[in-house]
Amino acid sequence: MRILVTGGAGFVGSHYVRTLLEGGYPGAEGARVTVLDKLTYSGDRANLPASAPGLEFVRGDICDAALVRELMPGHDALVHFAAESHVDRSIEGAGAFFRTNVVGTDVLLDAALRSGVGRVVQVSTDEVYGSIAAGSWTEDSPPAPNSPYAASKAGADLAARAYHRTHGLDVCVTRSSNNYGPHQHTEKLIPLFVTRLLEGRQVPLYGDGHHVREWLHVDDHCRAVHAVLTRGRAGEIYHVGGGTELPNTALVARLLRLCGADESAVVRVADRPGHDERYSLDSTKIRRELGWEPRVGFEEGLRETVAWYRDNPGRWKTAGESGRAGGRGGAQPA
Repeated sequence: MRILVTGGAGFVGSHYVRTLLEGGYPGAEGARVTVLDKLTYSGDRANLPASAPGLEFVRGDICDAALVRELMPGHDALVHFAAESHVDRSIEGAGAFFRTNVVGTDVLLDAALRSGVGRVVQVSTDEVYGSIAAGSWTEDSPPAPNSPYAASKAGADLAARAYHRTHGLDVCVTRSSNNYGPHQHTEKLIPLFVTRLLEGRQVPLYGDGHHVREWLHVDDHCRAVHAVLTRGRAGEIYHVGGGTELPNTALVARLLRLCGADESAVVRVADRPGHDERYSLDSTKIRRELGWEPRVGFEEGLRETVAWYRDNPGRWKTAGESGRAGGRGGAQPA
């Protein structure tokens, strides 16, 4: 099997590629992987092996139609992780988000169709639904995005649906809850707070801190993506929820404890525009159809994540302050 993975040097994409190359997905041993990544501020070549049998790395932009059309032929599948993904950045400037997330996805879908790629997985987010006060979204819930980032991802998902319905392209869409784990860029809530607390600095919390997010370990997410790649039904959406819902105040309390800090480290800051109150996914479909379920308990996963940042300061201190703006789920710089 030969798989093209976009955004494979990013947080989630690199975890998927590393696990694939290590034979971590039964039935995919010996798979050959081509990673296409632009290496923007959030992509890091060091997230991948310097060299590995079956790995080819191509630095490039998914919006580069000529490059993508040259690269796509010969691949059996496309797993599309590449995206601009930071809500705060999308509020400051939406153009790059619509270019990469919508136009780039169209370029990939068109090339996959022309090349006869057997299966495409569009990796998306629960944020396309907006905010839900009670209950959980199902795959039939209508998108109602509230941020430019979420709108751009909803646009990409709808493009994937259109290519399936119009052209018969074999596409599946996954929508996951908030991811966490090692190697995540320090603009996101958990690594932003952890790295600042480890340095003895204060951390910012949006508004009253009562925004609720559902948390999913990156390894569980990637197992779900691979399950959809190999066994999902064409044209379907699959929710991937971690099952642990927490208000940000409860999450921050855990991070303070794990980092040996106290409440004096937390600074309340003004809420961001259009901040969604709560996300929650109903993951019954993927559990029932594909037998997937999360394996990493949240408390265990959070401990291991904090330990990774504590043990690998050289991997995150080089990110610099320019890349450490507020994270998805309620963090911003003080």
